[in-house]
Amino acid sequence: MCAGLGGCDFPIDPLHDALRAAVYWQPEVDPGTVILTANTPISGQKPGSLPEIDKNDTRHDPNGLSLRIDDNGERIRLLLIDGAQPGMPLAALIPIDDSCIDRMEALKRLSLLLRDRRLTADTRLTTQRRRRLRRMLQAIDGRQTGATYREIANVIFGTSRVSTEPWKTSALRDATIGLVTDGRALIDGGYRTLLRHRRRS
Repeated sequence: MCAGLGGCDFPIDPLHDALRAAVYWQPEVDPGTVILTANTPISGQKPGSLPEIDKNDTRHDPNGLSLRIDDNGERIRLLLIDGAQPGMPLAALIPIDDSCIDRMEALKRLSLLLRDRRLTADTRLTTQRRRRLRRMLQAIDGRQTGATYREIANVIFGTSRVSTEPWKTSALRDATIGLVTDGRALIDGGYRTLLRHRRRS
């Protein structure tokens, strides 16, 4: 319970910086979660040595023990189930589902971390995807405050660029409408797609 906030319980302290707060998605939602179990099928396995973990970045829940490892600005989330604990011989559990490849990529990041103690970049949000995401949020924010598509385009693409061709047939007009549409879908629950790699169907 957070004092001074109306006596309400919050899963995350709302006074914390949103970028620093430890948020744990359910593993079925976030395929970037590496699921580890103590039920290893290989005898004589040597336990992997996890980096030192801040106790503030751990949480017990019905699924198991959730851990978050931060390393030079990069982050990975682990979920230890079946009584697994750091220091035990561990095996990764990867359900064969639509997110199987994403889960394998998350496991590869953990494997590289355990091998050379360096966490590689999470490639789910590429520089290009981050740029489009920022534009989507700009576009939907502008639309919700009453801005026209052209006004939004002027802010995102620049007035001089927008004015180079007739607005009604402009490719930038179509691009702006697309940004607004995708931004609306994002805030209507589509933000969960950001937890997965973009792949062609």
